[in-house]
Amino acid sequence: MLKSLYIKNYALIDSLEIDFESGFSVITGETGAGKSIILGALSLILGQRADTKAIKQGETKCVIEGVFDVSAYDLKEFCEEKGIEYDSDSYILRREILSTGKSRAFINDTPMGLNDLKELGSQLIDIHSQHQNLLLSDSHFQMQVVDALAGNKSLLKDYQKTYNEYKSSLKALEELKEQVKRSKEEEDYLRFQYESLKEAALQKNEQEEWEAEQETLNHAEDIKSALYKIHTLLSEDERGIVPSLKDSLNTSQSLKHIYPKSDEIFNRLDSAYIDLKDLSAEIERYANDVEFNPERLEFIQSRLDLIYSLQKKHHVSSVSELLEVFADLSKKIENIDSSDEQVEKLTKEVSERQQKVLKLAKDLSNKRKNISSSFEKGLVDKVTYLGMPNIRFKCEIESISEPNLYGIDHITFLFSANKNAPLQPVANIASGGEISRLMLCLKSMIAGATALPSIIFDEIDTGVSGEIADKMGEVMRDFGKSMQVIAITHLPQIAAKGKVHYKVYKSDDDSATTTKLVRLNNQERLDEIARILSGSKVTDAAIENAKVMLGYN
Repeated sequence: MLKSLYIKNYALIDSLEIDFESGFSVITGETGAGKSIILGALSLILGQRADTKAIKQGETKCVIEGVFDVSAYDLKEFCEEKGIEYDSDSYILRREILSTGKSRAFINDTPMGLNDLKELGSQLIDIHSQHQNLLLSDSHFQMQVVDALAGNKSLLKDYQKTYNEYKSSLKALEELKEQVKRSKEEEDYLRFQYESLKEAALQKNEQEEWEAEQETLNHAEDIKSALYKIHTLLSEDERGIVPSLKDSLNTSQSLKHIYPKSDEIFNRLDSAYIDLKDLSAEIERYANDVEFNPERLEFIQSRLDLIYSLQKKHHVSSVSELLEVFADLSKKIENIDSSDEQVEKLTKEVSERQQKVLKLAKDLSNKRKNISSSFEKGLVDKVTYLGMPNIRFKCEIESISEPNLYGIDHITFLFSANKNAPLQPVANIASGGEISRLMLCLKSMIAGATALPSIIFDEIDTGVSGEIADKMGEVMRDFGKSMQVIAITHLPQIAAKGKVHYKVYKSDDDSATTTKLVRLNNQERLDEIARILSGSKVTDAAIENAKVMLGYN
């Protein structure tokens, strides 16, 4: 249940903090006083989207915070899933809206996403506003009503999990069949591409190696000539560098006994002589090895032509990429070869999951059908009490050809307010007042079945008055014996039934108009009921009537 609500800088609210109690409470106030503003603020901590226009003019931030008693509600699984520290007693939901357009949400001071806040909020409070009466014509809502009364929450969760798995498998099977179809249409071409790459037997980095050798062979004569020239310059008998170094060595040797540094000169010359003599011999070998080989060049050119052709064909620029293409083709060919087994395996999986879906759907359908008669009788009894003695109601459950997310049923609420009129879908014939009474009775039945922690009725009494309004008030008061019920109303018959009475009003001063919400004491409550009865001018008769309604002596 909602224990308290704090609102700061929201719309016309400067600062408001109010405590709520269990049981049946009412909120009244003149039209335009700000009841919708308070509901709007409350909806923000229940996960609704925010608008920066909601921030009080001149302020940079608004804050809405609600404290909820959840002692009768098991939220352990939710907390573990969302990473919130579990508290079995109370939760604080807070929302901050900044003028920059940013919005922040918190559960017990833990930052949360808006969807998480909405998920928790939907489990804590049901706000029934006038536009929700339109839900009565919605087949999904009708399904939810029946499932709530049938206690299908856990079964429906299992069914929907299985159904989603079935649909996922079915989609995978369809995609696989389409892929197999395309692959088989391309099979000959894929195999041709695969065989051509397989036959090529490509090796990583071979292109660079072939291109380097091709460059060498194309310039064999130039390379050979240059190497011989270097060898000649190094080792020519008379003017070569190596013979000259030999003479220098001999000369430095003659200085050995007369010049102290001759050893150093000799050693360095000797090192250079040895290196260059070896280099000259090596260059000569290189020159002898370099031969123009037209057959080899033709082979290399043929190999490179094959590589270039394959690269162009597959729109790549390297052997590495060709190898990736080959691997991809290998996988496709492998899939084609094993496609029948894959399709067979997935078809079996789809069939098994479909059977599970149909079984669970049948279980859901049976529970819905089993509850339908008592549901019809219970609703008729409740609505008859609210001044519709000739009401007839039927929960029609028809099977559909293919299961959907909610099973194999299509549910239609058929209604007639008159004894001899044919049953028709509720939305086609029910008046505003009739829909209000139907929705109140449905909500009371749902809440009794699901133990909803709190419910707020926003003028559900639209279209009714007098004795019917008085009875609707009694229904809500009885409703409040097992849960927290808050009704926003303009009717004194309902307002007088509340255990606690709050009033919304506007306060004006020289600088601003603000909306306030206060809890009324006994005298203030008497005055408020009298005001609702008589209008702007409270009469003695209205006061006496209000005393009777409130049971004041």
